[in-house]
Amino acid sequence: MVHISILIPKGAILASLEGSRQLFAQVNQFVKMKGGAPLFKIELVGIEPQTKVSGGLFTVNANKLVSEVKKTNLIIIPAIDGDLQKAIEENNEFIPWIIKQYKGGAEVASLCLGAFLLASTGLLNGMKCATHWVAANEFRKMFPEVDLVTEKIITFEKGLYSSGGAFSYLNLILHLVEKYAGHDMAVMCAKVFAIEIERDSQASFMIFQGQKDHEDEPIRKAQEYIEKNYQERITVDQLTNMFAIGRRNFERRFKKATDNTVTEYMQRVKVEAAKASLESSRDNVTEVMYNVGYTDPKAFRSTFKRITGLSPLDYRNKYNRLYAQN
Repeated sequence: MVHISILIPKGAILASLEGSRQLFAQVNQFVKMKGGAPLFKIELVGIEPQTKVSGGLFTVNANKLVSEVKKTNLIIIPAIDGDLQKAIEENNEFIPWIIKQYKGGAEVASLCLGAFLLASTGLLNGMKCATHWVAANEFRKMFPEVDLVTEKIITFEKGLYSSGGAFSYLNLILHLVEKYAGHDMAVMCAKVFAIEIERDSQASFMIFQGQKDHEDEPIRKAQEYIEKNYQERITVDQLTNMFAIGRRNFERRFKKATDNTVTEYMQRVKVEAAKASLESSRDNVTEVMYNVGYTDPKAFRSTFKRITGLSPLDYRNKYNRLYAQN
């Protein structure tokens, strides 16, 4: 039997905590219906007997205190919210226990913003991790040694798992169900809970937010110039002349401050503007392309799909109400 410890962090979001418990419990129910023994021993593990979650709206009772769990096979870290640095501090007691269990052979999975708590253990250093795209800039600032991949729904490496934003945690739990209970069981759960089992990217949901929480004022002004003039053809040399900074130094500082090259930043700003137009206007794809400063249809389609995971036409059909109704 697989012993699953679902943590109850202070400030946890109830949906990911209870949703995980329900999915694993449903597996046990399916097995029981077929006359088998439960596959999972599911326990809610807290620092205290009772923990307030979801902004204090709900109270969750722990089956066990973290100090009482000497050995487990799988740890689930639900999403947390609010001040994430404060949340890590309030849940600091979990950290040495997670490290000890992982070194003892347990696997660890973080859901959405639960990645902040997992990353604070240091176990993710040098590894890939996903989290909610809204918190990407903050995550990179707090955990620069972790390879954040914001477009991914699921990452897994050396027994450490993470999921992307919000309800994409369900895809990670299904992945774990498949690992421990088999593909057929995962498909059955996907059908019962109406989960799209094949999702692997959250790129189409992301909204680009240029990282401006840094101290490099010329670079911040360059970002603002790019964002205000995205329809124009801006070159790196133009920016370096504008701010009187050598090209190599400018590119190095820009990458360090924004986590994007200058070219990547320009592309993301243009694509974000194109997304907004495709979502709300009647302009066709070619008109949108020209409006955001592209003249090469192939380059526009290629860049758009690389960033969003969808072609411009597919994106419009998915998110524009006028076209979705046709």
